[in-house]
Amino acid sequence: MHPRATALGIIIKEDDILLEEKIGKHSQGNGYYYRPIGGTIEFGETSDETLIREFREEIGAEIRIIRYIACLENIFTIEGIIGHEITQIYLVELVDKKLYENATFAVKEQTKVTTAKWIYKEDLFSGQKSIYPNGIVNLLKGIFYKS
Repeated sequence: MHPRATALGIIIKEDDILLEEKIGKHSQGNGYYYRPIGGTIEFGETSDETLIREFREEIGAEIRIIRYIACLENIFTIEGIIGHEITQIYLVELVDKKLYENATFAVKEQTKVTTAKWIYKEDLFSGQKSIYPNGIVNLLKGIFYKS
């Protein structure tokens, strides 16, 4: 096995973050968890190109990349199986400003459809809601609470 390279985009609306809601087994147990929209970087594709493609494919939206935030290396275990991701994190915005009015977005990944929704930042910061990849909460706090 090799680490998987991914890119994820953070979209903020006031005190909320647009996140995909998933349900299943994760490194902290079983149940609901959240992650920013994005996905696997394909061979020959840059991480910013990945984000543009993933947002277009998954929620049918065009984005503009505001800035690169950081790289997170996430090593995790789910049911005894080790996963390893190296993730490029970007701050992005929706090109169509009317989309910020949507309460939810259908997220289409191959044959599976999930939902993305606006999640209140404090629900993530307090640990009330689980978010991945590991380490992203500190990055989000840095965006919201610039010193």
